[in-house]
Amino acid sequence: MAAPVSALLRGATGCQRLTRLRPSVTRVSENVPRVSCTRTYAAAKAAPKQKKEEKEKVVKEVRRVDDKERHKPYGLTAWAPVDDVYMVRYYPKQTYDPGTAVDMLKSVQKLDHTPPDQAVCIDLRLDMKLEKKKKVDPFVSTVHLPHPFKTDINKVVVFTEDADQAELALEHGAAHAGGVELVQKILDDEIEGDFFVAVPDIIPKLLPLKNKLRKKFPKSKRGTVGVNIPKMLNLFKAGHEYLVENECYVITQVATLDMPKEKILANVQTIIQDICSHKPANFGPFITRMIMCTRTSEALHIKYEDLLPKSPESKES
Repeated sequence: MAAPVSALLRGATGCQRLTRLRPSVTRVSENVPRVSCTRTYAAAKAAPKQKKEEKEKVVKEVRRVDDKERHKPYGLTAWAPVDDVYMVRYYPKQTYDPGTAVDMLKSVQKLDHTPPDQAVCIDLRLDMKLEKKKKVDPFVSTVHLPHPFKTDINKVVVFTEDADQAELALEHGAAHAGGVELVQKILDDEIEGDFFVAVPDIIPKLLPLKNKLRKKFPKSKRGTVGVNIPKMLNLFKAGHEYLVENECYVITQVATLDMPKEKILANVQTIIQDICSHKPANFGPFITRMIMCTRTSEALHIKYEDLLPKSPESKES
């Protein structure tokens, strides 16, 4: 007899329920050999990254325009202004003869009612280049001016362990003279000086003063180390010191404005000739620009060629 339809439906649903509850498991026979993946060849090397070709550095040549034969300077309006009032940037900087510049500084001082004894300073730019990559080392120098403008004598301290030399230094105007006993007094600011000179034997004992004195520390290049104490005192008591700053600039006082024009120019020429002695003449001119001014005036560009030391050839001619 055929089973009722309701019974068949119950059996089908029960089978579906069993199949949902029982997870399906697949077994792998233990007798089946396992295959292990082994690599029998070397790994391929990564391709090296191609280096970017270095671009050749192109040195741009500085274009120098020769304006001497032109009716006007390149990029400017004219060689010289016509009126007294003009835009400075449209004309080349005017250069003056040293004597004319001094006269202009004196007239400006009278118009501005500034102190007549103010300092006259010069600003020099130097060409320190030598052969190939060599340069003139920045230097410090002391020179005797033909017309000193300082009223006070420089204080000079002499280092020597010889009692006779110390007595000789004091006789020639040294402010202080002695040996190692002066070191601690200088460190304690009990002794001050404008210049410090020493004999060669005592230099190793003065090393504690290097950080204190800095540029004033005795050095043979500056002429502050030697055996002729009277000669060194004669130089540094009334000498004028200048130095090269920022690798190629000399900025120093040369006189006071109330001095006569001839004396001011004589001091300027003495300093310029001493500066030029630090570079051989066969490497070209040492000074490339000169400016003169006072504390309250504008800077005047100077024609310095006549102040330079003359070569032997020009003297003969």
